[in-house]
Amino acid sequence: MNKKYYIKAACLSILSLFAVSCLDLEPKAQMGDNLVWDKADNFQLFANQFYSWTRDFQLSTTNTYGNGVSDGPHSDYRSDLIATSSINTYSQGTNVIPAEDKNYTTLYKQIYYTNLLLSNAASFSDKAAIAVPVAEAKFFRAYCHFELVQIWGNVILLTQPLDLDSGELYASRNDRGEVIDQIITDLQEAAEALPETAEAGRLTKYAAYAMLSRVALYEGTWQKFHTNGANTDANTSRSTELLTIAKDAAYNVIKDNKYKLFYNATLGNQSYRYMFILEDAAQCNPANLHKTDNTEYILSHRHRDGDRGTNITHGMLANVCYVTRKMADMYLCSNGLPIEKAGDTFKGYSGATTEFQNRDNRMTNTLLQHGQKYWNNDGKWRTAWNDEDLNSCLVMDVRVNSGYQNYKWCVERQVADYYESMDYPVIRYAEVLLNYVEAVYELQGNISDDDLQYLNDVRTRVNPDMPELTNEFASKYGLSMREEIRRERTVELFLEGFRIDDLKRWATAPEEMPQDQLGVKVKGTWFETNWSAQSRQLNSDGCIILYDGRVWDDKLYLYPLPSDQLQLNPQLGQNPGWSNN
Repeated sequence: MNKKYYIKAACLSILSLFAVSCLDLEPKAQMGDNLVWDKADNFQLFANQFYSWTRDFQLSTTNTYGNGVSDGPHSDYRSDLIATSSINTYSQGTNVIPAEDKNYTTLYKQIYYTNLLLSNAASFSDKAAIAVPVAEAKFFRAYCHFELVQIWGNVILLTQPLDLDSGELYASRNDRGEVIDQIITDLQEAAEALPETAEAGRLTKYAAYAMLSRVALYEGTWQKFHTNGANTDANTSRSTELLTIAKDAAYNVIKDNKYKLFYNATLGNQSYRYMFILEDAAQCNPANLHKTDNTEYILSHRHRDGDRGTNITHGMLANVCYVTRKMADMYLCSNGLPIEKAGDTFKGYSGATTEFQNRDNRMTNTLLQHGQKYWNNDGKWRTAWNDEDLNSCLVMDVRVNSGYQNYKWCVERQVADYYESMDYPVIRYAEVLLNYVEAVYELQGNISDDDLQYLNDVRTRVNPDMPELTNEFASKYGLSMREEIRRERTVELFLEGFRIDDLKRWATAPEEMPQDQLGVKVKGTWFETNWSAQSRQLNSDGCIILYDGRVWDDKLYLYPLPSDQLQLNPQLGQNPGWSNN
């Protein structure tokens, strides 16, 4: 099939037109060239469809770029921290050139829609009346182009809806820097036109600035470490430019104090865990809070009961998600030190739960301990939201798979399968704070204690007694400031689709990705005498080997372009290290 026709046909599929109120949780209005662009309302109706494109718990098997907690290009399952019952080919470094990739065609289809709106907006007389949908189109054009850059690097930049005879469809790829510059421009212009407040799930100026901080930090560090090496302290002129944009964009969100880290006194040190499972349909936490109480989500993919075909709890609870020993070891001890420097505060691995003692509370917010009482949505749920519920609960037995059992994204209320209604955090305030801290450090090579306070705010949200990270503290205990900033990001954003992209931009993937994926320490511990069914091999330290023989090749920094696109347009060229022969 001619490529021009292929893309055009994909972009111009005329689907049902829904008159959708802004109050709808997931507005959709997919329209084509038959739309009459004569009313401001029609621009908004058209823009409503864009919101279904954001990252979510799970998308279709043919369109995975937005998968947040299941396998996809950004998923933690493709990183070094998570494993499952089957080998992830990307994580193992054994993925091959695909015949086709629906992510590629879907993203360009979506870019077409944004350009279609913007093209028609240029001739619309009342610019003020369509300012918001125009800004939304620019945001999502940037969003989709950024996805393309993260996955494939250099890509074709499109800023106009293409006709069948458009030469751009046969053009070579634009340099990633040119694409990033357009993304930045789009987000800056969107921020200027978007409102300061909006209904939950819709864009504000702060969402645009937050996304800008994400993009500029990603590309700024990419340019820094892929030019000068993973351990460099030297910036290029390009990385300096981008890191400055990232810092300033993040601060634009911070300074106006519109968002706060989620915390509730009743939930206390479990606030981090419950933030991710807030719903509106019924009581879903001991404090009886709902989504409207969440001050942290800047942009979310919204849900109501039953509108999502994924049972998140069943897909994430306990032994379904193989959390690795590497992730467990990342959590600091309560004295603010990593386990290897924490002294007697770290209680070691001898017992079934000893390594959980005196640790960052996010560890117990995220992982279940052996013998812990818990609930799910499948026969053992909470009803009274007090100690009465302990009479009807599950008791965790960790002796399966990795020995580390996940609890993040898992509801406790009674709810039918597929009817969980928690929103997915596309952008949350904690990320913005960490973006700012990392951008400042990488820009300057150092960071003041005042700026470190933003990191400490994230850490002490559920660890009020943990010592703060300061320059004096880092110096006293021989800590690497860069390592601790990265540790905080990894722990806070675990299972939210950042880790593999972080390893790539930091250029640390060659070191981190080939490491064996390990489970709990068995030899010389409680598990050795109490887990007779454990049959996996152990490494020299006595830890379960989940997967070994992992490899990394630098070609894996970018995905290969699918073969069908190269056949349609040979000018694209394949990414380095990949061959279609």
